[in-house]
Amino acid sequence: MIVTGTDTDIGKTVFAAGLAAALGAHYWKPVQAGTEGGGDAHRVAALGVPERRILPEAYRLDTPCSPHRAAELEGIEIAVERLEVPRVEGPLVIEGAGGALVPVTRQVLYADLFARWAYPVVVVASTRLGTINHSLMTLEALRARQVGVLGIAFVGEANDDSERTICEIGGVRRLGRLPWLEPLSAESLAQAFRDNFELRDFA
Repeated sequence: MIVTGTDTDIGKTVFAAGLAAALGAHYWKPVQAGTEGGGDAHRVAALGVPERRILPEAYRLDTPCSPHRAAELEGIEIAVERLEVPRVEGPLVIEGAGGALVPVTRQVLYADLFARWAYPVVVVASTRLGTINHSLMTLEALRARQVGVLGIAFVGEANDDSERTICEIGGVRRLGRLPWLEPLSAESLAQAFRDNFELRDFA
């Protein structure tokens, strides 16, 4: 399945790590833009996904910005044909970059790739101010491309009205909410996932 977000820096990678670890899944980020600290694959490994289940990126770019621009700045042309979903035994969690409409190239957005891959999508949304607008626009953008949405997972402090409003207006299933974790570790993330999500919802 695919994990996308409504924005950047909302906890999508932490959620993807928790989901992959809980499912015993492989993890794949097609394009890594920004490698300081090792990138998202390094972070996912630190949060409980064994390195043998972390697949190499198709493109690994040093510049921390949208993939299309990072590639341009580094003199690299991203070929969409290289972004085919790898074949693995068992489940696979694919993490996009930022939000669903982040450009991969100047012609192709992540949402276009999701439609091409035809895997169900989990939308990760913050509970902070602005989430209703961001979440509903993300859902509309995905559905405009006939992308199947499995449900929405929230990250942050509880905001019952915003969460309910998004699910009702967006016609989407609420999968659960991952609270901010302090400290954040493989152990605390695994426990939070057990406490706040039902794995059968991701089947």
